Amino acid sequence: MMTVVDVKKTRRWAWWQVTEYRLVQISKWWTSVLLFGVGNPVLYLFSIGLGVGALVQANSGGAGVDGVPYLTFLAPALLATAAIQGAQDEATFPVVHGFVWGKNFYSINSTPTTGTDIANGVMAVAVIRTFVTTGLYAIVLVLFNATTLERVIPMYFVACIAALCYASVMLAASAFVKIDGNFFEIIQRLIIMPMFMFSGTFFPLENMPIYLQVFGWISPLWHATNLGRAISYGHEIPSWLLIVHIFYLGAMAVVGLKIAYRQFSKRLEQ
Repeated sequence: MMTVVDVKKTRRWAWWQVTEYRLVQISKWWTSVLLFGVGNPVLYLFSIGLGVGALVQANSGGAGVDGVPYLTFLAPALLATAAIQGAQDEATFPVVHGFVWGKNFYSINSTPTTGTDIANGVMAVAVIRTFVTTGLYAIVLVLFNATTLERVIPMYFVACIAALCYASVMLAASAFVKIDGNFFEIIQRLIIMPMFMFSGTFFPLENMPIYLQVFGWISPLWHATNLGRAISYGHEIPSWLLIVHIFYLGAMAVVGLKIAYRQFSKRLEQ
């Protein structure tokens, strides 16, 4: 008896098949993913938020930073950092593996699955990983009284959405990698570390020299952090800047995905 295959249905859910494939891979080391995704930010919480924060509080006469305790000021930045790190990892390593190391994207593409489907499948896993690991970290922040439960929920969604907008750009960038080389080292040293240091993470961005503030203006971390602080403790954001934050992050997502779709399809046709 022949089995009738619904081609349209298969095509419609092709991206989810890619997602399932990646989730099965992650399941082999899910404990490491969770520990890395939450562990690093927790270390920053202890060392900077509590350790350095105690010194800041003492030397500021209890005023803290931006009118709130230092840990409260730092929490939105740490939450956004955790989200961005997880989203970036899931939008880069699988892509380089699929095109360069394992070349499994070419095998997947031999089925009715298109390059766009594969890109969407990778991003879907990035969405899942980002929301899970960032959610766990959000709980940690509440437990340490860095913020409250009712405020951490919108902060959590802002951090995750901003991280995924940034991940769209990294998805596109990874699709251009043909020889691994030092791609991941370059990202870590020239993008992640400067973004972490110069995005108003540890102190207000306006306290930095103007030539360093430029790094913050183009950093998705600063845009996410600024929005998070407005939600967390009422940090004032002018209406025009609020529009800039939303437009900038949205533009990253649109441009990043558009380039990623095109590059995925182009490479798989070669």
